Amino acid sequence: QVQLTESGGGSVRPGASLTLSCASSRNTWGSWAMGWFRQAPGKEREFVTAMHWNDGSTYYSDSVKGRFAISRDVDKNTVYLEMNSLKPEDTAVYYCAAGFPGDDVRPSGAYAYWGQGTQVTVSF
Repeated sequence: QVQLTESGGGSVRPGASLTLSCASSRNTWGSWAMGWFRQAPGKEREFVTAMHWNDGSTYYSDSVKGRFAISRDVDKNTVYLEMNSLKPEDTAVYYCAAGFPGDDVRPSGAYAYWGQGTQVTVSF
């Protein structure tokens, strides 16, 4: 069983930055991918970003492209989500996800492992 441990959420004002982290309990291998989803109240969980571990390829939703950046520390089996220019509409619970989604990294059902979620609130 893989455990994902998230940290870094909080409450900030619009325009601020936050960085989330997610550590995996086991070493990564093959076509492993890690990513982030978010779920706002009353809405479905949505894809934010993901990274394939073998080649570092990254993917972003249109709503965060240019503002958010996913990165990794291979030695620590950890993925980071740097969020810049935060907007009120970014308010949500952010979930780390990991697994073997293949080429299509966007469906939440493609990931077998999930973190507990961390709240990000952006408000005046």
